[in-house]
Amino acid sequence: MNAFSRRGACPALSAPMQTGDGLLVRLNPVAGGLAPKSLIGLCESALRHGNGIMEVTARGSLQIRGLTADSAGLLAAEVDALGIAVRTGVPVETGPLAGIDPQEIADPRPLAERIRAAVEEAGLTRRLGPKVSVVVDGGGQLTLDAVTADVRLKAVHTAAGVKWGMSVAGDAHDARPLATVDADAARDIALATLRMVAEKGREAHTRDLSERQLASLAGWHSFAPPSVLPDMSGRTEGGALERHRSPIGLFDLREGQALGIGLPFGSMPAQNLIDLAARASDLDSTEIRLAPGRTLLFLGLTASACPPLQASAAALGFVTKAADPRTRIAACPGAPACASGRIATRAIAEKMATESPDLLDASLTLHISGCAKGCAHPGPAGLTLVGDENGAGLVVDGTAKALPAGYRPGYDAARGVAGIAAAIRNARHPGETAAACLTRLGATEIAELYRRN
Repeated sequence: MNAFSRRGACPALSAPMQTGDGLLVRLNPVAGGLAPKSLIGLCESALRHGNGIMEVTARGSLQIRGLTADSAGLLAAEVDALGIAVRTGVPVETGPLAGIDPQEIADPRPLAERIRAAVEEAGLTRRLGPKVSVVVDGGGQLTLDAVTADVRLKAVHTAAGVKWGMSVAGDAHDARPLATVDADAARDIALATLRMVAEKGREAHTRDLSERQLASLAGWHSFAPPSVLPDMSGRTEGGALERHRSPIGLFDLREGQALGIGLPFGSMPAQNLIDLAARASDLDSTEIRLAPGRTLLFLGLTASACPPLQASAAALGFVTKAADPRTRIAACPGAPACASGRIATRAIAEKMATESPDLLDASLTLHISGCAKGCAHPGPAGLTLVGDENGAGLVVDGTAKALPAGYRPGYDAARGVAGIAAAIRNARHPGETAAACLTRLGATEIAELYRRN
């Protein structure tokens, strides 16, 4: 095995990352998904060699936790014996329904494979940092609009046919548009962009490129002028943010149906996943794909097979409804699972999802972090609870690394947030979101509500 990767790197199967609960590895199957039997075998391997916890990340990767230096090597050997090929190199991601969604504008897989091959041929993998990524989105029922990337390509309809809208540095809402081009030009511009990033060093991203460099990329090939580029901001004509479909629920495919089932807070005991995959196999599911939003998509189902699989998933504790408040909470393993955790994050999250569900509308993400590392949600959240030596600190509109505005004991943190939820319930204007109400109340008032309730 390679030396353990530093925090912030991508913990590939060959380079596990040290965490508070042992080593962690992250897998992305080359095939895009796994047969139910293969997923069962992988979970059994995780039970033998890890701590028995399986995770699906916000970007749709599979993680296995609690490994040791020896057991990580045994796990890698068993993954190979199962015939599971995992991706290496610069991540070039496609949507979870790529190639099988009747509503997609174009199948993104051929272009994604061309970009992967070009990156390898150019020798860029070793020169780019582990967090540099590319998204190739064919559109359809499940887009990758919420996934951030250094380079974004999205299929769009134009008068000249299907083209690829290119943008850099962000998700669909805040990335900077570059050009709308055909597939050949898209590959070339993506490669040129990554070359520029590599020249700046392994810590660089596309956000570090200069205006001159971005202008040169936009002019790399002939394309429509910026004034007539398709809108890739994710906004409707009225200016409101477009609501994108949750991966949890039923999807009609070219053949059969898919059922999206979420992992609460992104993790589940391996045995629960084994039981669900076995039930899916009994119902003739052909493939299980990983999806952004901490979700698994069960493919090849008939209409009559979906309800019993959904019922089995609910009984096992999985998330089966898009409106489930647990989908609005990001929580790391926390104490006692992780040695770095100062608070019982999952227990707090479950209590808050049960007792304060009206706080967790679509406008607000709640982050519960066992320590200041913020592994489950590195970016800012509307409300963040973070554990440290003083208890459970509250950060308003910030990350787990920010200075908390108030504290209360970790065992009592859910009651403090319940006080915030009650205040929002009373103060919210008709049609006002929870996030907008929090902004109006202000960080000082929210911190006081958290401390005194």
